[in-house]
Amino acid sequence: MSRPTAPGVPAPVWEPDPIEAKAARITEFAEFAARRTGVTHPDYTALWEWSVEDLPGFWSAVWDYFGILSGTPYDEVVDETPMPGTRWFPGTRVNYAEHALRADLPGPAIISVNEDGSEVRTSWSELRRQVGSVAAWLREQGVTAGDRVVGYLPNTTHAVVAFLATASIGAVWSACGQDYAASGAAARFTQLEPVVLFAADGYRWNGKAHDRRSEADELCALLPSLRHVVRLPVLGLPREPGDDAPWETVSGGADEPVFARLPFDAPLWVLFSSGTTGVPKGIVHGHGGVLLDHHRLLGLQLDLRPGERFLWYTTPNWMMWNIVVSALLLGGTIVLYDGSPVHPDPGRLWQLAAEHRAVLLGVSPGYLHGSTRAGIEPGREYDLSSLKVLGSTGAPLTAQPYLWVRDHVGPRVQVVSVTGGTDVVSAFAGSAPTTPVWPGEISAPMLGVAVDSWDAEGRSVVGEVGELVVTRPMPSMPVGFWNDPGHQRYRESYFDTYPGVWRHGDWVTRTPHGSLIVSGRSDATLNRHGVRLGSSDVYAALDSLPGIQETLVIGAELPDGGYWMPLFVVLDKETELDDALRTRIKEAVRTRASPRHVPDTIVSVPALPHTRTGKKMEVPVKRILQGVAVEKVAHRQAVDDFDALAYFSRFAPGATVDGAGARHA
Repeated sequence: MSRPTAPGVPAPVWEPDPIEAKAARITEFAEFAARRTGVTHPDYTALWEWSVEDLPGFWSAVWDYFGILSGTPYDEVVDETPMPGTRWFPGTRVNYAEHALRADLPGPAIISVNEDGSEVRTSWSELRRQVGSVAAWLREQGVTAGDRVVGYLPNTTHAVVAFLATASIGAVWSACGQDYAASGAAARFTQLEPVVLFAADGYRWNGKAHDRRSEADELCALLPSLRHVVRLPVLGLPREPGDDAPWETVSGGADEPVFARLPFDAPLWVLFSSGTTGVPKGIVHGHGGVLLDHHRLLGLQLDLRPGERFLWYTTPNWMMWNIVVSALLLGGTIVLYDGSPVHPDPGRLWQLAAEHRAVLLGVSPGYLHGSTRAGIEPGREYDLSSLKVLGSTGAPLTAQPYLWVRDHVGPRVQVVSVTGGTDVVSAFAGSAPTTPVWPGEISAPMLGVAVDSWDAEGRSVVGEVGELVVTRPMPSMPVGFWNDPGHQRYRESYFDTYPGVWRHGDWVTRTPHGSLIVSGRSDATLNRHGVRLGSSDVYAALDSLPGIQETLVIGAELPDGGYWMPLFVVLDKETELDDALRTRIKEAVRTRASPRHVPDTIVSVPALPHTRTGKKMEVPVKRILQGVAVEKVAHRQAVDDFDALAYFSRFAPGATVDGAGARHA
């Protein structure tokens, strides 16, 4: 039933059904909170305002509502230390894996589907057995709380089991997908000095099996701290005899998992967010912060119930993989898919959602745009009667896909566009079963997240673009960065612009009716199809190519929802950018960095602009490519060669790409 809209407010494309909204978990939670405080919250906005004004009241209500298990009571919910030193639930002792494995349901815990269509279903009891067996093996090898265990793995059940086993004993997990070359994975893992590596023999992509045994061997050689390697037979390739442990042996025992209860902020995992320069930064999240936040995110905002099936297309090196695993916390069944989302045809993810009766399907904006271009009719071609929520993240979602979903998927499917990040392994804004959805907009801030839009002077702005900030602490904010004495790099990353306030690096507009519109990254992280990569990874892949003096790669979000990733190269005088060199460049990026981040076009330029300290001016160039005037992106005195910066205006919207055809239609 549609409600009248105020003058000037766009009409929602989706509105909550009153009966379904009343039955939603978030409604039950609001009533639960009201009984504790004596204050009722008549709508989502009122509930959100309370959740950010009374952080102790809100987060203690989340703790009790979801029955968080702790060996000891907490002394207080949150202390008064300003960000980033805020402490949550001091005195408690928790374990993420204990909560992920506490469900005892008749259906599967995990459904793992490979690109070739083969499928493995793992029951809750079998998942507990495998986790217990791997954990027992780790303890036998001397792995203890605080040790690092890493995975070079595709998106299969093996990765989930290895992670939960690691977490159960208090060791620290980190993973990297096998589309990364050994050098790229090592750039992350060497920082952690891991003692155990779980490495698969390969993965499937776009109809081909990719043998990664030699890459895994190279990775082992690059990690001198390793004491043990576990080999996983994802492709079933022959294994050379040696000292490495086979997965069949490691996971074949009958041990019940034993959970080490740890302080709330004990490290759970290290996720790597690709910065624009330097080595990737390792972001450390704690057991308690993830537990609490993901119960709130999945249980209240997405209304996931025990036994419901959750499918979000992701890879193990993206934070969405961690959120997918957290569906186990709510008793949800996770559907893992390892392969190309468009093989053998663009309807693959819709097909999977139908076959496995997914209640929630998560995709990228690029996949939705691709489905539109392919002329797919998911609502007619597949049985999506179980689908309630279609999630989208990784990049801003423009208005057109919302309308397309309504018309071609189903009018009662709620499009939930979310914005968040690896930094907090969560979301800042999204939707709930009780919030309307407007085309091209993110419905509302998440409960407990004091998100705002600030101008350069730190003033809150509505109706204009500003920096996305979080003005009050969240429990899932990082414990810190790995190898960051005094939290210096952590502070520089988020708190230098507005001291004591988190600046995330997104352009965002708060609308008068309470929604948010994200315009893209205000930094230069490459973010294609929701998979982020640092520009430094691309530069490193091209360092050894002869004839190239310098490179600049840009990922630019476009007004039509597209994403343009050009590579600009400065060549030696005797080198020509011909087809052969373009092929070598693309192959180097594909094999040494990531096949997902091969540039759309390669353009020769006479020079690159730098700051006075020698840093490539990636963000100013990106803004020029998005249509901002050169004079507004940088001061002349801040650039070593302003003419080199101004040169990029020829690649702005409506211009022509030198030697590579039209920049835009």
